[in-house]
Amino acid sequence: MSFDLSEKPIFTAPALACDAHFHVFGPAAQYPYGADLRYAPPLAPLEDYLKLAQHLGLTRFVFVQPSAYARDNSCMLDAMKAVGVKRCRGVVDLEDDVTLEHMQTLHALGVRGIRINVSPVHPYEAGLAQKMTPRIETLAEKCKTLGWHLDFLLPGWLTAELLELMKHLTIPFSMAHMGMNLAKDGVNAPGFQDLLKLVSEGQRLAYVKFTGIYRMSKLDHYTDADPMARALIKVAADRIIWGSDYPHLSFGEHSSVALFNLLDRWCDNDHEKKLILSDNPSRLFGFEA
Repeated sequence: MSFDLSEKPIFTAPALACDAHFHVFGPAAQYPYGADLRYAPPLAPLEDYLKLAQHLGLTRFVFVQPSAYARDNSCMLDAMKAVGVKRCRGVVDLEDDVTLEHMQTLHALGVRGIRINVSPVHPYEAGLAQKMTPRIETLAEKCKTLGWHLDFLLPGWLTAELLELMKHLTIPFSMAHMGMNLAKDGVNAPGFQDLLKLVSEGQRLAYVKFTGIYRMSKLDHYTDADPMARALIKVAADRIIWGSDYPHLSFGEHSSVALFNLLDRWCDNDHEKKLILSDNPSRLFGFEA
């Protein structure tokens, strides 16, 4: 469990606050893992996560399919059924040839997005962006039918290479971990400046996730990420969503409560917190009032 009940949130979450990115893991005998494991999967059952959500004052939840289960979404879908469609949504990993009928079944459970998932530490690979393009375009077209979005988890270099494609998407899409722009590179790095333009200009279909800050930050208390977070809020507070990234795979020492509290440091007022925690996820994931 990646939090301590003695560690308190320093601000009160707004009504209908949402954790827009977290994972659950069940017993390995019941939910077998895929072959390509990036980390040692933990046991992180729904009941543990819900204790964290209650502690933070979160009442809406977006389950995200972890890479450990490959494209077997069973564990996440079972957890979603337990919570109920009124309070939760899901982002699944699917094959390119998924049928509309299967997607409609998932939609009824609360699924609203498909993951495009490449390890954040994947080294530079020439041609990978081009190789991924057909999958992205195929799934984007299928998402359009049901009002779904695409959710990108990519290393920073790959985010940069796919930005031109993203500009031409006609459905909403999100980018986890601030697009994996490394804090050490600063706000003036070309990749981050392009990200700022993507979320603030044009059709504004892009959303940035404040998730996994420990993946792109290297200083205590994540202070090196402050300029990036504040720059994003300044230009696109209405296109940012927050997620705990629980249970912090490969980074289990990090505190979910401390990550939540960062919003108090980054936001200038309660209105910005409400946008990030309530209004923006409600729009992207289609929660009903």
